[in-house]
Amino acid sequence: MSQLYDFFTGRPTEMIARELLGKTLIYHTPAGTISGYVTEAEAYLGPNDSAAHAYAGKRTPANEALYREPGTIYIYSIHGRYSFDVATQAAGTPEGILVRGLEPAEGISLMEQNRAKHGFELTNGPGKLMEAFGINDKALNLVHLDDAPLTISLTGKEPQEVGESPRIGVSQKGDSTFLPLRYFVKGNPFVSGMRKRDMDLVRHGWQ
Repeated sequence: MSQLYDFFTGRPTEMIARELLGKTLIYHTPAGTISGYVTEAEAYLGPNDSAAHAYAGKRTPANEALYREPGTIYIYSIHGRYSFDVATQAAGTPEGILVRGLEPAEGISLMEQNRAKHGFELTNGPGKLMEAFGINDKALNLVHLDDAPLTISLTGKEPQEVGESPRIGVSQKGDSTFLPLRYFVKGNPFVSGMRKRDMDLVRHGWQ
């Protein structure tokens, strides 16, 4: 099995989400390579998680990617924007991680062109980062990271401190609504909702 296959299984999804912080998301496009460091990720724990797309074992063509092998891309649309999720655990165990924030590394001018934005607003949210990458459809849904132009490098940066909080946008989703399954690089300005007074504008929260 590949390194990515192994990375996304073999331990709790919560732990994988924490370890994903600082890893490099890379997208090879015809216009050039875009990349950035993951600053924020949320764990979704499948059938027992009332906020998860696979809650109570729900399985549809829309969420089929969650049931595939670890490292499978799950792209879905919400409020007209696309989000990037990765399946974790063995095939048939529908857990996943939503990548919510990214600190740009390569291809920043291309991201700005795609988003018509710049600065911290460029990629400090799941829909924003997908827009910045120029991903506006589900063409990569169900494709494994090993076989896609969108992939993750397990090298990158190390957070100085990891923050935890309830997930964002899952209000009134039952018993799991307020579980602390959102992980983020403390102080990083490319984290959604990061207050200015909490931003580390020197090191961005990296070691």
